[in-house]
Amino acid sequence: MTVRVQQTSNDYGIVVEQLSGEVVARRGEHVVARSNKARVMYETRLSPVVYFPFEDVLAGLEPAPAHKTFCPFKGTASYSHVTVGGETVEYGAWHYPKALPEGQAVDGCVGFMPGVTTSIEHEGEPIAEMPTGNISGPVVDWLLREAWLAKTPEELLAALGNKLVADGIAVSRMSILIWSLHPMVAGQNCIWVRGEDEVASRYPSYEILESPVFKDSPFQHVANGLGGIRQKLDTNPDEFDFPIMEDLKEQGVTDYVAMPLPFSDGRINVLTLASDHPNGFTTANLGLIFECSALISRLFEVFALTSNATTLLETYLGKRTGARVLGGEIRRGDGDVIDAAILFCDLRHSTRLETELGRDDYVSVLNQFFETATDIVNAHDGEVLKFIGDAVLAIFPAGSGHAQACRQAAVSADEIVKALAEPCEENGGMPLSCAIGIAYGDVTYGNVGSKERLDFTVIGSAANLAARLGEHGKVNGKEIVASGDVARESGFPLEALGSLNLHNVAEPLESFAIKTGSGSKD
Repeated sequence: MTVRVQQTSNDYGIVVEQLSGEVVARRGEHVVARSNKARVMYETRLSPVVYFPFEDVLAGLEPAPAHKTFCPFKGTASYSHVTVGGETVEYGAWHYPKALPEGQAVDGCVGFMPGVTTSIEHEGEPIAEMPTGNISGPVVDWLLREAWLAKTPEELLAALGNKLVADGIAVSRMSILIWSLHPMVAGQNCIWVRGEDEVASRYPSYEILESPVFKDSPFQHVANGLGGIRQKLDTNPDEFDFPIMEDLKEQGVTDYVAMPLPFSDGRINVLTLASDHPNGFTTANLGLIFECSALISRLFEVFALTSNATTLLETYLGKRTGARVLGGEIRRGDGDVIDAAILFCDLRHSTRLETELGRDDYVSVLNQFFETATDIVNAHDGEVLKFIGDAVLAIFPAGSGHAQACRQAAVSADEIVKALAEPCEENGGMPLSCAIGIAYGDVTYGNVGSKERLDFTVIGSAANLAARLGEHGKVNGKEIVASGDVARESGFPLEALGSLNLHNVAEPLESFAIKTGSGSKD
């Protein structure tokens, strides 16, 4: 096998040097540590840190096992509370019990958080900051100039992986987990594998959060804010007990990193990288990715924001309406006058149901009612505009003509009645019933409301007629009541109700009860 030399143009590095003579760390007048074996670690863009062997620490150290942090270069740091001069500083010291190769020079040593020591005295030259330059190179140039051109998260991940490989980094596999704001989908998991043409995308549901596969994964560890993970499968294979490591090892992976990818809203997403190089990632390789992670995060956040905006609008407004708002129809008065069949579906006996079932069970029943109506309306090219208390308002635009819109509304009404009549577990096996009104006409489909609080809905006599027809059916025991023009196009057997005088409707309206259960005549 040909092993490529890993080299990048950035200058990230870690250097550890022995300090000469006796080194004394003080907190005020109290000695915290005194050693002739102290050493200093210089790390790119960080202040130098002096480490003391455990046996030379004079302050009290009380382990704090619940607190840990992660460094992709040195490993997972364990913390201790520091007691000196009768004062205790929580999490004041750290060490690396299972140091990665870059941190093994301070194995068996402890460092102190800033502010724990007030002075460090030693006989050698003053400890100076490590000189650092600017990060540059092909990956950085691409991130700044071209990465934004990617149209999808899959395209961005593939381009990033290929760019890292071209820059000399032996990354064989990358994945990203981006949490979503979706009522059913927990997030998107994209996986790139070097040499493969396509990036695989998965959309796990919220059920996976309770599955052993997720709970025993690096994703869970990082997403819960426990820090990142680096597991060199030949150096610290036992530090993390993740089943996926065995699978990766069989695939030739030698080094694995999972790092937090925080978004600006505080959610912690996850980026993982695997290497198949015999020596894993170098410090410079990993340093480049680590330092660019904030920019990488923002690029992926753009896709997440767009996806979340679309999802939220579709969830709360419906797909057709959400697309209009996302397309820019966001001002009061924006909208169109369209011809449509309007369906108003009201759950019967809702007050009794709430009293008999209790609030929580009633809400479950209500959700089942809404889900049933929505699924059926969507299946017939309609759209639920809103839920009003225990009622559903839906629209069937006449894109294919008056007759088609009326039939779609009538068939939807028939299927809703039948579906609700089936016993469901949520209400103890008791069937549900509803009253549905359907009318047709031209309505204004757009934004109404105040200057700062808008509602995208339909305004017009057809919407009012549908609600009044449903109300008449509820009072008179009719499941589906439609205006004459809708009823004649429905294709169902009809029962003439004559000209009804409806509340707040000026003229009597010819109406029919649509007989359910017999099916459409078409």
